[in-house]
Amino acid sequence: MGDDQPPQHLTEEDDWGGWVMRRLDDGWCAALDRRTMLCTIYSRRPTICREYQLGDSDCLEQRSR
Repeated sequence: MGDDQPPQHLTEEDDWGGWVMRRLDDGWCAALDRRTMLCTIYSRRPTICREYQLGDSDCLEQRSR
């Protein structure tokens, strides 16, 4: 398991056999602390999360969902 591997209980296998962050019933990432709106696994976040720049168009699009 690499440094950017999230805890297994926060992931799930998608329909194509890939592993993704688990989403809650309302669509939010399971690693997000809803009180603080901060990532609870920031130091172990997946590469895709590291590539998102806070406030850029991709980030804002995901947050709007």
